[in-house]
Amino acid sequence: MSLSSHLQELKKKHQSLSEHVEVMQRSPASDDIEIAKLKKQKLMLKEEITRLSTH
Repeated sequence: MSLSSHLQELKKKHQSLSEHVEVMQRSPASDDIEIAKLKKQKLMLKEEITRLSTH
């Protein structure tokens, strides 16, 4: 897998998590702990994207 395709895949995962978090936050029965876990995953992906993009 090339670096650019790996970055694209990470960006897709980040976008998907972002959309999922938005949907969960709008739900009245949302689980705050689950939302926090998803946000942490998003942050880790964003950091990985940034790290790979700067090299």
